[in-house]
Amino acid sequence: MQMDFQKILDSRFFEIVASGVAVLLFFILNGITRKLIKRQEKRHDLDKARSLYAYKFFNFAWLTLLLLAFGLIWDVSFKGLFASFFAVAGVALFASWSMLSNITASVLLFFNFPFKIGSQIKIMDKDDSVEGEVKDITFFAIQIETADGNLVSYPNNVAIQKAIVQIRKKKNVKKTT
Repeated sequence: MQMDFQKILDSRFFEIVASGVAVLLFFILNGITRKLIKRQEKRHDLDKARSLYAYKFFNFAWLTLLLLAFGLIWDVSFKGLFASFFAVAGVALFASWSMLSNITASVLLFFNFPFKIGSQIKIMDKDDSVEGEVKDITFFAIQIETADGNLVSYPNNVAIQKAIVQIRKKKNVKKTT
């Protein structure tokens, strides 16, 4: 018994198999991402908390793609859904644009690794330069403790636009006279 190709595509069997493949791809991509992040963490001796932010970001991205794939596979009508989504997303993105840019900048800082927690840095920003020890790098800001003990939160999206100088610790040199 030969089945017509169109009947196979229209059958529930195709939707179930395609959904299974999508879920399998989700786990494969998630595993590859985890290995890449773990490799970056070990190679550059990064803090585990910093890796956790990158894991969360990519888990969210892959899950969003999986849900979109499910919608396409199961023939969900996107006409009304897209109109509603773009209306809400437009307002949300406008209201929280800096939050999204800070999260994206956090991921870029993770993979670019110009510094890590415990590093002494100076962010060159004309009159508002900040110098001190990096205490934490979150999704939204770099926490820097200055020499006078103040804790400064410097937004990630601004930090990646500025020159960041990593200050090397001076070695003690004995003077012989």
